[in-house]
Amino acid sequence: MSIKGLAAKIFARYIHQKNQKWIQNPVAAQDQVFKELIQKASTTQFGIDHKFDTVLTHEDFVNQVPVRDYEGLKNYVDQVVKGEENILWPGKPLYFAKTSGTTSGAKYIPLTKESMPFHIQAARNAILNYIHETGKTDFVDGKMIFLQGSPELTEKNGIKLGRLSGIVAHFVPNYLQKNRLPSWETNCIEDWETKVDAIVEETFHQNMTVISGIPSWVQMYFEKLKDKAQQPVGDLFKNFNLFIYGGVNYEPYRAKFENLIGRKVDSIELFPASEGFFAYQDSQKEKGMLLLLNSGIFYEFIKADEFFTENPKRLTIKEVEVGVNYVLIISTNAGLWAYNIGDTIAFTSTKPYRVVVTGRIKHYISAFGEHVIGKEVETALQNALSGTNISVNEFTVAPQINPISGLPYHEWLIEFDHEPEDLEAFAQKIDLEMRQQNVYYDDLIKGHVLRTIVITKVAKNGFQEYMKSIGKLGGQNKLPRLSNDRKIADFFEAYHH
Repeated sequence: MSIKGLAAKIFARYIHQKNQKWIQNPVAAQDQVFKELIQKASTTQFGIDHKFDTVLTHEDFVNQVPVRDYEGLKNYVDQVVKGEENILWPGKPLYFAKTSGTTSGAKYIPLTKESMPFHIQAARNAILNYIHETGKTDFVDGKMIFLQGSPELTEKNGIKLGRLSGIVAHFVPNYLQKNRLPSWETNCIEDWETKVDAIVEETFHQNMTVISGIPSWVQMYFEKLKDKAQQPVGDLFKNFNLFIYGGVNYEPYRAKFENLIGRKVDSIELFPASEGFFAYQDSQKEKGMLLLLNSGIFYEFIKADEFFTENPKRLTIKEVEVGVNYVLIISTNAGLWAYNIGDTIAFTSTKPYRVVVTGRIKHYISAFGEHVIGKEVETALQNALSGTNISVNEFTVAPQINPISGLPYHEWLIEFDHEPEDLEAFAQKIDLEMRQQNVYYDDLIKGHVLRTIVITKVAKNGFQEYMKSIGKLGGQNKLPRLSNDRKIADFFEAYHH
C-alpha cells in the first residue's frame, strides 16, 4: 500500500467515527440544524417577514412558512441577484448555481460560505466511507476523471455564477488536483460532443482508476473510448475499479455499462443538487444512500400522493416510514426555506436513514389517475430485461390519450441496443411488470380504460438528437423517464414522418 493509500485509510477511519455521532442520534442532529438555521436567519428579510423570532417548534415553522418552489421564492431570489444583502441568509451568497429549465427561464440557486463546504465534504466523505468499508485504496494512486460542466464563471452584481459542477471544480482539494482529469482547458469546452472527444484523447493513455459523472454522459464517453481502442473500457483501463455517479438511477444503465467495461466495477451513488448535497451511498451491501442529517439542511417530507391536496402534512425525520414515496422539502444554510426541489424519495431503512430517489414530482403520468412514477417504469423495464439478451440505451414513457383507433395507452419510446426478437411479447412482459408495480394502472387495464403498452422504437442516438434539439445535450441534463404530456413523443413522431 502506498503512503497516500495508508493516509487515506487513517483519515477514512477518523471521518467514519466522527460521523457516527449524528448517525446514531438522527433526530437530535436535525433539531440542532433546525434551531441554528432559524436563529441565524432571524434578522434577514425572509426571517422578519415570517416572524422567525417566534418560531420555536417545527409546528410554528409549518404555520409561518409555506412550502414554495423556485417560482414561489423568486421575488426574494431576485433581490439577492440584484446584489442586496441579508435577504434569505445573512450577507450575500458566494455564488449562484445557474440551472436552466423552469418556465421562468434560468434559476439562480444561492451557495453561501456556510453551505459551500458541505458540497465538498459530502463528496469526499462518500469516497472515504468506501475506503473504510472495503479497505480498498489502490485507486488513490491513479488518475480520476469527473465529467462535469464548465468551470468558467461569470459575475453578476459582485456574485460569481456558473454551473454547480463547475463551481465545485474550484474547490477540489490539492491532494486530488494532480490526479485529476480532464485538464482545465478541456473542461471549459462548451460544446458537449467536442468536449467528450477531447476527454477521450486526454485520458486514452492514462492509468484511469476512478470515473465519475451522470451515467448517460459517461456512457457516451465509454462508447467513444471503446470505438477508438477496439477493446472494452476495462481492458484499456486495467485499474479502473470505481464508478461514482449521481443524478439518475443507474440500474437501467448497469447491463450496458458492464458490457462496455467488460467486467463489473464497484460504484458509489451520490445525491447532489445545486440546492444541497443530500445523501451518498454508505454501503456496498445495503440498498439506498445515507441521508446527511447534519449538513446545514433541515428536511421535511410530504407523502407524494397527498402532495396536491389542500393541506398535506409536513413530516420530520422521526415520522417517516420505509417504502413510502415522499416529496423532499428542504430548508438550508444557503437560504432556501421549506423549498420543494421537485424530487421524490423513499426510505429503504430508518436505522440509519437511507433513501432512494424515486423520481420527480412533476415527472409522472396520471393522465387517467394512475399516478405512475419514474421508479415504477424503471423497475418494470429492468425486470422485463432480466434474463434476456435485450439491452436498452435510453427510454421515456408518455400517455397516448387520443389514439387513431382503440383504447388509450402508455407509449414507451425505447432506443434499443439489442432488440427483442418479438417486440409485442416484450411489450406484454413490461406491461405485466407495470401492473405489479402500480395498482391503479392494473385497475385501468382490467377495467378496459387503457390497453397494454405500445413500444415505439427510437433510432440509434435519437435521444441525443432530442436533447440537442432542446439545447440540453451533456453536462447535468437528464432525459425525463416519463412525462404527463406528449412533448417528447411528438418530437419523435415529427422526426419519423
